[in-house]
Amino acid sequence: MDRAKRAVEIFLQKYNCAQAVLSVFADEGGLPQEKALLIGSCFGGGMRCGEVCGAVTGSLMALGLRFGYSTVENPGDKQRSNALACSFEEKFKEKHSTIICKDLLGYDLSKPDDMKMLEELGYFATRCPRYIEDAVRIVEVLTAQKDTSEGGHI
Repeated sequence: MDRAKRAVEIFLQKYNCAQAVLSVFADEGGLPQEKALLIGSCFGGGMRCGEVCGAVTGSLMALGLRFGYSTVENPGDKQRSNALACSFEEKFKEKHSTIICKDLLGYDLSKPDDMKMLEELGYFATRCPRYIEDAVRIVEVLTAQKDTSEGGHI
């Protein structure tokens, strides 16, 4: 099963969108899946308040895991990481116009009545999987481009 489909499957098992996305990339950064699920647990649903979509934050964490920086000695590492984040966000917005959860869904899941409506409309089974799948595919494209441009080295 490809990574995007696996992320959707994880999401449909009742994990959140950030957990689903980050967990399918965890192995590339030497992070156990269980730790990825823990790290992503507070980022779903736009950090539970309808802000930046969890599929986006999970993707940014995955990109950071692979291409981020952990020292400040080389400012180019930070610039590369920032550029990848901006590129991801641009590509996601090209597909969906926004990275904001409540705008993507048309409802604010931090409001009980809106949350009920989202469940009744089945958006967690129809819309969210599309955002997760697209986010994973964008990360894969950016990763492949970065690997190619750097000769396979990070």
